Amino acid sequence: MFKTALVAIGGNALIRAGEKGTIAEQLANTRRTAASIRKLIDFGYGVVITHGNGPQVGAQLLRSERASDVTYSQTLDVCGAASQGEIGYLLAQALHNELSTAKLDIPVVCLITQTVVAAYDPAMVHPSKPIGPFYSRADAEEKQRTLGWQIVEDAARGYRRIVPSPHPLEIVEFPLIREMVNRGALVVCTGGGGIPVVREGNALRGVEAVIDKDRASAVLASQLDVDLFAICTDTDYVYLDYKTPAQAPLHQVAASELEAHHRAGHFPAGNMGPKVESVLSFLRRGGKEAVITSFDLLPDGVTGDAGTHIIPDPLPIEDHEKVEVYTCR
Repeated sequence: MFKTALVAIGGNALIRAGEKGTIAEQLANTRRTAASIRKLIDFGYGVVITHGNGPQVGAQLLRSERASDVTYSQTLDVCGAASQGEIGYLLAQALHNELSTAKLDIPVVCLITQTVVAAYDPAMVHPSKPIGPFYSRADAEEKQRTLGWQIVEDAARGYRRIVPSPHPLEIVEFPLIREMVNRGALVVCTGGGGIPVVREGNALRGVEAVIDKDRASAVLASQLDVDLFAICTDTDYVYLDYKTPAQAPLHQVAASELEAHHRAGHFPAGNMGPKVESVLSFLRRGGKEAVITSFDLLPDGVTGDAGTHIIPDPLPIEDHEKVEVYTCR
């Protein structure tokens, strides 16, 4: 059986700093993305790609709002589905072209993906995730009154809508993803953390929420039992004392040590925190190895020449002895 890697790419792999996010810009970026992914295939990995969708779903929401007088509006879950299709198409086409040029006969599949969350998750009654554009106070209060939005003030830029960010529990389409990976396909899925849905008996119902894409990727990586879980971000390493004179990169670290650094407050909730929590969750569920690095260094990160590598804690000596005795029998 070939090795497998789940690669969670951030928004900077699709829309880079300073760009407007035009389709032409995104196409150019997906070509660079495809070239890096092809190197992982050269290393012998079967690859699953998950991706962020923040700018794209924001644009979907803005279009829906501004055109509401001439066409139907879209809820947040539907906007998330639309952004999955948009990004998945761009990535799948770039990957197909890259693999064809390299004469690699690997099918590429883009799958619109739903992620189950709990209707009773505390986040559902305590929204915290800002989305969409900034509004004046008057406009924000009007939307709060007419649409029932919850609004938060950003003192520097205005007011924004906030929505729940519940924890992902399972990926609905996991059996299909697993089957496609086992058949040798390169799968693009779980965009933006997946479309959040709750179970109501045997039925699914979409909810207006945002799921952290790294946490959802960790759930899928565990379900697939991949050999490597890679998270791409805008820094080359995970750093202690980030952006201070004492800043220090972590190269290889055991899960318990990384968790201790996290408890000490090195990884803020709005930055590296969710990524660290995601790899720790993956390793606690039996994952073999995780890496956090920038997308540009992804191939070097996979080979161990760059990035922060997080590994499970070694078994205690007595546990090694138990395994050896059991094996000898």
